[in-house]
Order: sequence, then structure tokens, then C-alpha cells
Amino acid sequence: MSFKTLMVHLELGRANDRLLAVAGDLALRLKAHVIGIAACQPIQLMYNETYIAGDIVEQDRKQIEKQLKDAEQQMRTALEAVGVKSEWRSTITPGSLADFMAMQARAADIILTGPSIRGSTFDHTRQVNVADLAMEAGRPVLIVPHGRDHLDLNRALVAWKSTRECRRAVTDALPLLKLAHEVSVVEIAEDEDAPNAREEVADVAAWLARHGVIAKPQVAPAIGPDAERLYDLARERQVDLIVAGAYGHRRMREWIFGGVTADFLMTPDRCVMLSH
Repeated sequence: MSFKTLMVHLELGRANDRLLAVAGDLALRLKAHVIGIAACQPIQLMYNETYIAGDIVEQDRKQIEKQLKDAEQQMRTALEAVGVKSEWRSTITPGSLADFMAMQARAADIILTGPSIRGSTFDHTRQVNVADLAMEAGRPVLIVPHGRDHLDLNRALVAWKSTRECRRAVTDALPLLKLAHEVSVVEIAEDEDAPNAREEVADVAAWLARHGVIAKPQVAPAIGPDAERLYDLARERQVDLIVAGAYGHRRMREWIFGGVTADFLMTPDRCVMLSH
């Protein structure tokens, strides 16, 4: 298994050069094709008034079209500079941006995007909800922090729980884990659950070894919230990538990853790959 097509989501009205640098570097290492994608909701969805002047609607559409063209040009320039082949897909839609991207994900192996940013209603017309995207895409989603312009993959951490989503995540992450120099499979567990947890992470490490990934199994004692514990471990080990299962219910916008909160998922300080 390998990633042969990366889909990279570009945000409109902002520079995407760092995310594109990550996409270009990964594409070179994986010998992969890149699909750039962007979407935006029109102004009509921002207000409840029954009437909006036609010239305002037209100005909004022209602005969106310009931003889409600018985003495409950003992608073309960045990827051509490193010799990566690419194509472009975009739309103006009254519907969910996550819905559009999830449908287009049929053409890709993995989706790269920045984290969700809590902001105004206007922001959400141009920014995909990462939680919705991970739930719908049927593809792994790699969240790249806005300040990150590379993914070294010196160290990767698989955040393990005995769930369908985690089993899916480890399988989806194989192409990235094969690039990593060090891999840890970590489960955070209470004392009474530690013996079973050690058996599970050992099994996962053995499975990874049969796929050419040497991984160290570890059970970490639960000390405080799982999110903080997991991030403390990632920082101590200078982990470049966290692999995790994505859990949630889209309608309620509830997210659980063990005890990991939406703040952990949406404001990462390192790359996080989610699968559902």
C-alpha cells in the first residue's frame, strides 16, 4: 500500500505556502500526484434577509472566483518548482465544504489540510470543518499546523485504543509510518487495564513489523486527561506525527478520542493523521 494521490485543501484569502511545501515534499518522497482543492460558500448563506442587492452578490462571486484562481496559482507555482505533477478542483457551493471535499476524496489516498479555526461565520464560508471532513471522507486526513512547512517523520506516535477507528488509522498510516525512523505504539491506561493494554500494543507492534515498520510498544499510566498525557509524551519524544482514530457524531459536533478534546484535534502543534 502506498499513497499515490495526495489531495491538499487550500484556504481562500490566505497564503498556503507552508502547507504546499509539506504536500510537495511528501509527494516527492512517495512519488505521488497532487490534487489541489478549494471551495467557498457564497454570500447568501451569511444572512437571513430575504433580499440581497444583486450587485453585492455579483461582487461576492467575483471575489470568490479571484480567490479560487489565486489559490490555484499558489499551488501550481509551488508544486511546479519542485517537479510535482498536479491538478486542480474547486467550486462555489451553497452546501457544506466538507461534503464537496468528501465527494472529491474518491480520487485521493489522503487529504492534507490545516486545522479548523474558530472564528466568524464569514470564516466558515471559506474554511472546511475538519471534524466533518474526517467523518465523511472515507480517507485519512492529515492536519498540518499553520506554522509547519515540513514533515520530517523522524518520530511517529500511534495513539492506540482498542477500537475500529484506531485499527483503521494504523492501516491507513502505513505509507507514512514506513517513512518514519522511529515509531511508538502507545496506549494510555489505568493500572487495572495495563496488562491487557500491553498485550494489545505488542500485537500492533508485531503487525507493523510484518509490514516493515519497527515499532516500540508502550503502555503509559493515565495521569490526568488523556489529551494532556498524550501531548506530553509527544513533546518529550519530539514526535513529528501523531496517528489517531477519529470518533464523533457529526450532528452533535461531539468529538472524542479517548479523552482527547476538540481543542487537541483542531489546534495541534504537530501533524496529526486522523481516520474514521
